[in-house]
Amino acid sequence: MSLRYLSLILIIVFLSACASTSGGQQQFAVCSYDHAWDAALEAVKDRAITTHDKDAGLIETDWLEISMPGRAFGILQRDVSDGKDRSRLTLTVKRLDDVTKISVLEVRQQWVFRGGSRLFGWAPTDPSPDVMHDIQRRLDSKLKEHGCSLT
Repeated sequence: MSLRYLSLILIIVFLSACASTSGGQQQFAVCSYDHAWDAALEAVKDRAITTHDKDAGLIETDWLEISMPGRAFGILQRDVSDGKDRSRLTLTVKRLDDVTKISVLEVRQQWVFRGGSRLFGWAPTDPSPDVMHDIQRRLDSKLKEHGCSLT
């Protein structure tokens, strides 16, 4: 019986991990790796960067908290006065034959009612289309400034 529960838990963890990587975007630019790297850094300059590894092609930002007033919870739809989300971005820049691939992934969590001894806590949620669109727009603009053509 305990093996059955362990299998169920592992399946849930696996599906959660898959769901947390959904919503990523990727694009290809015809330009040098250095120009693509600089454009990726400039696209997220409004956030604190925690990882900046050019050799590995990895840029990670710190959590950015975003106020989300008016969010309701529970059956009675009570208002959460301190509603908030937090967002963290991961950009990967990879050299390919004659192009550079840039991938953007947002990990997003929301402050939700959880019940129990911890009434509120962070829970995974879907990436924000607005944030992804904004980052993509800035990245496209910076790539064009560096003379890159997008495919």
